[in-house]
Amino acid sequence: MAGGAVMPPALIALALGAFGIGTTEFVIVGLLPEVSRDLGVSIPTAGLLVSGYALSVVVGAPLVTALGARLPRKTLLLGLMGLFVLGNLLCAVASDYSVLMVGRVVAALCHGAFFGVGSVVAADLVAPDRRARAIALMFTGLTAANVLGVPLGTALGQAFGWRSTFWAVTALGVAGAVGVLALVPRLPGSDGLRGELAVFRRPGVWLALATTAFGFGAVFASFTYVAPMMTEVAGFSSGAVTWLLVLFGAGLCVGNVLGGRLADRDLMPNLRRVLLALTVVLLVFVAAAHWPVAAVITIALFGVAGFATVAPLQARVLGQAEGAPALASAANIAAFNLGNAAGAWLGGVAIDAGFGWTAPNWVGAALAACALVLASVRVAPALVKGRS
Repeated sequence: MAGGAVMPPALIALALGAFGIGTTEFVIVGLLPEVSRDLGVSIPTAGLLVSGYALSVVVGAPLVTALGARLPRKTLLLGLMGLFVLGNLLCAVASDYSVLMVGRVVAALCHGAFFGVGSVVAADLVAPDRRARAIALMFTGLTAANVLGVPLGTALGQAFGWRSTFWAVTALGVAGAVGVLALVPRLPGSDGLRGELAVFRRPGVWLALATTAFGFGAVFASFTYVAPMMTEVAGFSSGAVTWLLVLFGAGLCVGNVLGGRLADRDLMPNLRRVLLALTVVLLVFVAAAHWPVAAVITIALFGVAGFATVAPLQARVLGQAEGAPALASAANIAAFNLGNAAGAWLGGVAIDAGFGWTAPNWVGAALAACALVLASVRVAPALVKGRS
């Protein structure tokens, strides 16, 4: 376990893998019209490529991690990057919609396990008081994917065909695998699946997973509908939405770093503060969405508060699952994605019910408040870093 102020190079390899995985997850959203035209399917049918990926993450995160529990961490990470490369290669050469969907599912199977096991590796590489920052550094790849990977991948696909994007992402996967091979040290796997499953007998693990699902559900309840909020309520043009999303992405980067530092300083009190901040920002967004300048400021703050939750939520699960954290860590990635899906659905329900385009912000605030309540429930203090 390394100490000191300098983060180990292995974290860069993990961040590169996270960048590729984050890019392939979200870039399909910007390519749906091209996929629809080329493969002869409707836009809603093409949109199922997003849902199929998310559901595969939820299923694959614990399943793949469990199957690879005994493998050395480095070997498992290399296998996961191989799965990622295979899935995106299938997407790049897909001759029809079915093959493309299979490729998306295969690529998604590595997602949760990579972030789950990668979080454990990142935490093991540094001193105990820098673990959350190490996790945040790995997740920097995911934030960079939103700010750079997705816009560039979308532009590439629009200019040279959607398959070119998946060829590029496949190359990113190869680069990530080389980085893992060269930089990540050989670390032992767990003692077996029984030990990994045993941590789920701890109430604190389930409480942490529920907090993650509610907390990130809050983010996606609002974020999913930011574009119509900005055009229909704030009065921005559709062309301006891209720049607003870049601003949101910049907020994600700031929040990711901030969340890691806060979690290392005092995990549970600062997790509660971040969730409170997220609740307040979403409540403010209800009114701020009606004024362009206020909306711009709030979107940036929303990005900061939203992603400042990630490292603390992941660190909390690792603390609760101490001794056998890999499967619980992967399950937390599944909880993130479950929150994404549920939050987006609930936000849509609020709009369909006639409460208006800003209604998802109310939903998000309610979910964040629920996460805050869950984070305030006391659990065995010996299992959580920081005061409970």
